Amino acid sequence: MNIRINSKVYRSGKAIPLILLHAFPVDARMWDDCAASLIRLGDQRGVAPFPIWAPDTPGAGDASIPDAQATGTIAEDGAYVEAMDKVAEAYVSVLHITGHEKAIWVGLSMGGYIAMDIERLFPETVAGLALCDTTTTADSPEARVNRLKIAKTCESDNTVEPVMHFARPQEGDSTIKRSQPFQDLLTGWIRDQRPEGLTWRERMAAGRVDTTDQLARITAPVAIISGENDPSSPPAKMRPMADAMTSPSVAFTSIPDCGHFSAVEHPDAVANALLDLVERV
Repeated sequence: MNIRINSKVYRSGKAIPLILLHAFPVDARMWDDCAASLIRLGDQRGVAPFPIWAPDTPGAGDASIPDAQATGTIAEDGAYVEAMDKVAEAYVSVLHITGHEKAIWVGLSMGGYIAMDIERLFPETVAGLALCDTTTTADSPEARVNRLKIAKTCESDNTVEPVMHFARPQEGDSTIKRSQPFQDLLTGWIRDQRPEGLTWRERMAAGRVDTTDQLARITAPVAIISGENDPSSPPAKMRPMADAMTSPSVAFTSIPDCGHFSAVEHPDAVANALLDLVERV
């Protein structure tokens, strides 16, 4: 079968859409507050209305899990080496089916991997690009082994427990990430995921290619957004991404007291940075 994509549509319209790609191990709900902020703050700033969508990554939430044909080649270690390319192609297909040629692609964490894959494969569809709390590098050998171990455990034990650490704060994490309501929110979202869906996404991410060489090729306006307390993608790791770009329009936003899930922790700050990107586009 082809990969089926279902999206949350926060606002429709004929202008260039803003497409929000969510993080692992949650689903498109993580964009709800940020999308509401985009609409509210955009109206306050007088930004012309634009469509806002948030697709579920295959296997996330209620989204279908691709079969073997749609998944593509599987490496000897179990990584899906074609799956992310196929997801990128599916997102672009939806864009075209809805009558649009270009979009502003916004990716947070694993969503950023997909956004950069779209830039690599379909640069003609990129009117703007926002990379939030993410990286362009492929997994190190050690990280790949660990990711595939998590996938195997989720699948074999039919459990989401191996990824529950995403709901728990790390040392030095943000005030919001350390709050009980935030931990409860992420815990609930993760509990709602299907183990087999988590497995598919982890194997997809393990098989992705390094897209660092694409940074210098980006010509569209770009926003780089980083939580200052993000344990994996802090400003020290994300600023070099902005520095590597030759696009004439790159803006870097560092959000104080913010962890990895910036769009959930500080939706207004992320929305303002995205609105700035929309205006530059």
